[in-house]
Amino acid sequence: MAEHKHGEMDTTVQEKTFEGFVRMTVWSVVGIAVFLIFLAMVNG
Repeated sequence: MAEHKHGEMDTTVQEKTFEGFVRMTVWSVVGIAVFLIFLAMVNG
């Protein structure tokens, strides 16, 4: 079995995936908040 050398793995793909996930989550939360505010204004 090969020796593991800490810090040699290329993580650029994982970092881009995580960045996309965080961006999608933020936009989803903003969209839901806007939708809830819209519902409150319409039904108010």
